Amino acid sequence: MKYSFFLAALAVMISLAACDKPAANSAAPAVVVVPGPAGAPGPAGATGSEGATGATGAGVAVPGPAGATGATGATGNDGVAGADGSKGDTGKTGGDTVVVVPAQK
Repeated sequence: MKYSFFLAALAVMISLAACDKPAANSAAPAVVVVPGPAGAPGPAGATGSEGATGATGAGVAVPGPAGATGATGATGNDGVAGADGSKGDTGKTGGDTVVVVPAQK
């Protein structure tokens, strides 16, 4: 009985080793392309041609709305006093001018 466990393990090992193992069909590994280091940059390209001029606003079919009224301007400074007027003619004497003074109450 001492060797019974050992003999059983040996029999299992021999029976497993005698089995025909099927060949493993492994697919070929996929090829991964890895880019190398970047080279020196190329020269600058030629300058592009100038673009066409845009249309002016005169040909617009529907003009935009009028702008808002501007703010009131600041009050101006006072003007300089005018020159004295010319002297009037001397009054005529005599005549039939009547002055009516109202009566006091």
